Amino acid sequence: MPGAVYDSRMNKNALLTVAQMATADKLAIRAGTPGMTLMEHAGRAVAEHAARLAGKRPIVVLCGPGNNGGDGYVAARYLKNRGHRVRIACLGDPEQLNGDALANYRRWQGTVEPLAPMVLEENCVLVDALFGAGLARNIEGVASHIVNAAAALELTTLAVDLPSGVNGDSGAVMGCAIPAAETVTFFRKKPGHLLYPGRGYCGNVHVVDIGVPESVLSSVGPDCYENTPDLWKSKVFGIRRPTDHKYTRGHAVIAGSVEMTGAARLAARGARRAGAGLVTLAVPETALPIYLAGDPGNLVEPRNAFTDTLADPRRNAVLVGPGIGVGPETRDMVLAALKGGTRAVVLDADALTSFADDPKKLFDAIRGPCIMTPHEGEFRRLFDIKGDKVVRARKAAEISGAVIVLKGADTVVAAPDGRAAINASAPPWLGTAGAGDVLAGVALGFLAHGAPPFESAAAAVWSHGAAAHGSGPGLIAEDLPEALPAVFANLSRA
Repeated sequence: MPGAVYDSRMNKNALLTVAQMATADKLAIRAGTPGMTLMEHAGRAVAEHAARLAGKRPIVVLCGPGNNGGDGYVAARYLKNRGHRVRIACLGDPEQLNGDALANYRRWQGTVEPLAPMVLEENCVLVDALFGAGLARNIEGVASHIVNAAAALELTTLAVDLPSGVNGDSGAVMGCAIPAAETVTFFRKKPGHLLYPGRGYCGNVHVVDIGVPESVLSSVGPDCYENTPDLWKSKVFGIRRPTDHKYTRGHAVIAGSVEMTGAARLAARGARRAGAGLVTLAVPETALPIYLAGDPGNLVEPRNAFTDTLADPRRNAVLVGPGIGVGPETRDMVLAALKGGTRAVVLDADALTSFADDPKKLFDAIRGPCIMTPHEGEFRRLFDIKGDKVVRARKAAEISGAVIVLKGADTVVAAPDGRAAINASAPPWLGTAGAGDVLAGVALGFLAHGAPPFESAAAAVWSHGAAAHGSGPGLIAEDLPEALPAVFANLSRA
């Protein structure tokens, strides 16, 4: 896979894999910050959050056999010194710990109990410092007993780095995991904080500074980010000029159908809200009256020959897919849109499924800016790729040459150059018919105005989620375009 170009402007958004975070720690130590100092800062931050959660309740700290356990010993020491009643239970023999973790165990002035479910006190606050992010295999044996017991008791839990049992890279649950009310992590989040099911175990995530210098990121070279406006704002909204008019803001074309006329119209409204200067709906002649009776800002023309519709070079962005139907006609429209690689193209829904029997034909036709927006089912029809969501989206982008928007509660946007972004702005009420049509239209609108495909896709996904949050429960797809102006206004003020 091509290596993504590291961009220091995106430092704030960077997500680090477990291996990358280990490298960051080593670079910090090499630069002059001792490992003991990093662990001391980490444990103190954990203690502060645990004290806030606990109030006057007792605190039980579960310590594992690695540095995560070392953080737990530091936290316990601070909590005890602040007057909290603290119990520690350790997995294995603490004298077998190594390095800084062993040193902090020996600094603990108190009893260390064996790890067992009976240490879990009713109404206690649990500090989970068992495994953190580095877990590479399923939790078994004694550890699984206490993890399951803690989960069953529904104790208020503070996770150190990641809830024990959650894989830091994939968000997968390794056999079992302890759900946390809050998680304290260090320097940067990891993909597992944002990818489901792990995200559902993390609760509120606090990122704390423990003394790792920002400069290490240039050596670590992160290529995965949390999807926030810092990632794309300048390249999507910064390109707009005071002298723009409808012809300079791009002319988007959306293919519509007879059977599902609402899909294309929802997409068109999203495209116009996102800034496309003009939007033409190219539709079967028999459906013209329906589309002409719709939004007055849409242009409508018969789709007798899609190649004729695209003949005007000013029509610089095309969407095929929403409600269009699966079959040869849709395949032909997709190939016409992609021909020459001169237009920006968004492919959604039926446009993707129409190539399920010959994905290579689709991929070979992609020669210019292209965004594909599959949900999991559509993704599997085109790609036979194993791995976590980021791995699969990245590989699909590399294979196809398109920016992939792998949709879901933890939508991943991946570019052919290896960049990836994980979205966390989507509320559950976004799962409603037509929402995906609006999303495709918003991405189209950004492309029409000249924004790059990766940034257009990431901006569309984030804005779509923010609009849903603004609308609240009870949302229907028609609400989303109407909520976008407030989202964009807030971005312009930020």
